Amino acid sequence: MKHERHPIIEAAGRELAEGKLDRREFLRIATLLGLAAGSAYSLAGLPMPALAQGTPKKGGTLRLGMRVQDLSSPHTYSWIEGANGARQVLDYLTYTGVDNVTRPNLVEKWDASPDLKTWTLHLRKDVKWRKGRQFTAEDAVWNLNRLLDAKTGSSTVGLLKGFLLQEFETDEVDPKTNAKKKSTRLWDASAIQKVDDFTVRVNGKSAYLALPEALFHYPALIMDPAENGKFGVGSNGTGAFDLVEHEVGKRSVFMAVKSGHWGGGAHIDRLEVIDLGEDPAAQVAALASRQVDMIYQGSVATLPAVERLPHVDVNTVDTAYTAVARVHPIKPFDDKRVRQALRYATDTRAVLKAAHRGLGKPGEHHHVSPAHPEYANIGFLERDVAKAKALLKEAGYPDGIDSEITCRPAPDWEKLAVETMVEQWKEAGIRVKINLVPSQQYWPNWTKLPFGFTTWAHRPLGVMVLGLAYRSGAAWNESNWSNAEFDKLLTEAEGYLDVEKRRSVVAKLEQIMLDEGPAVIPVWRAVFNFTDKKIKGYRIHPSIYIEAKDVWIDG
Repeated sequence: MKHERHPIIEAAGRELAEGKLDRREFLRIATLLGLAAGSAYSLAGLPMPALAQGTPKKGGTLRLGMRVQDLSSPHTYSWIEGANGARQVLDYLTYTGVDNVTRPNLVEKWDASPDLKTWTLHLRKDVKWRKGRQFTAEDAVWNLNRLLDAKTGSSTVGLLKGFLLQEFETDEVDPKTNAKKKSTRLWDASAIQKVDDFTVRVNGKSAYLALPEALFHYPALIMDPAENGKFGVGSNGTGAFDLVEHEVGKRSVFMAVKSGHWGGGAHIDRLEVIDLGEDPAAQVAALASRQVDMIYQGSVATLPAVERLPHVDVNTVDTAYTAVARVHPIKPFDDKRVRQALRYATDTRAVLKAAHRGLGKPGEHHHVSPAHPEYANIGFLERDVAKAKALLKEAGYPDGIDSEITCRPAPDWEKLAVETMVEQWKEAGIRVKINLVPSQQYWPNWTKLPFGFTTWAHRPLGVMVLGLAYRSGAAWNESNWSNAEFDKLLTEAEGYLDVEKRRSVVAKLEQIMLDEGPAVIPVWRAVFNFTDKKIKGYRIHPSIYIEAKDVWIDG
């Protein structure tokens, strides 16, 4: 396929000139369709973002306060903290920056067909695995196939199901329903195709607007096929660091590659990840005493104390980061009226104020944020306790319901949010006990909990979140909710680069979520973290991804 400007870029340019498309969305579309970031910024009339922090210095150790998790299975990660460890050693094919622009990484450039069904990935030819072998198309194809193999259990399946996968009935029978269980497989034998040693072609069954962004989904780390999906100390990688020590719950140590790294290597010599537990006070104490140089994610409760530390910067960004109170479709929540009652009984403005000091925006219960380009304003669902009571009565619960929600005690805002909602729900006759469990117990069972409060990170597109969290059969569909019309509309929305067309479909998806969905979504968070002022070259990512190779130490 000849690498030339995609026709949609020309159309987007006209819409930009006519005022129908804002500059940021034009920038995103142009880069997704293969235009270099510098050229896209120029066409959009925007300056390239720059870090005016001086010339990078070499050497030193960065000590990061962050949970140290089991890193053994990158393709099935469900915590960003885990990915923030492995990403120092392993690379992604693409990279979405803090400006929401997706750039080449292990992929040098890409082309999309006019109908957005075929994407051709041209790999860099200067990348070698740490152990000396050339990185090739066979490596990329192996990783993509493994990510999309249902047996792997990767959330990537939910993200790309409408584009690359088809459902089929297995021979296994579900004992609860006596129906054959369903699984997924590639829709065609040529869906992921090696063209030559440095070219991979992805052939979809439908249009898909954001393959480069999907390739930066945090479990989509590129691993050495020889290691068969396992990762640990000494693992082979193409990244700027080697993992030399790792003890879950205590510490990880990464040493910078000394020479020969395709991206120029890291500025620092060493990264230490220190597990400080979930007590925000312990994190602040470590930062104040300079035991650590950075805290991965800040706490609302300790923010005022940190703001008073003269040697610390607070980094913040508005995001689509949230947590959802979601239910399985079992009694009493098998009735959509009960799920609606939960939403009507919730005052999201009050939850934002109580749990997150008002930092961010109130949630709207449909998991598409104002930070997403395709967000549709379908009207704010105001709290209506009388309506909630009436819905419960219609559903056969005139005296209300009793239930239990499981959540984590940290980060502290999650517990505060749940406590606030539980008090609000009580007024409508929804009596909910709180079961607090530490993260180590929550995450291994998060999809099995009948009623849980689960944090969800920022993604650049609303349709990406909807695909991961609510598409039927997706690995991260923690509520087990399924709606055929929703699935159909989602696949349609994923095919529209035109943001207005996509928004018109997303409005229907949002309405389905309000009418039938399984979730209460109380807040859109402004996220923040803390760095010692000697740390340079750092800008907080909306998803709180940390690339240690880009930072340096001055002082």
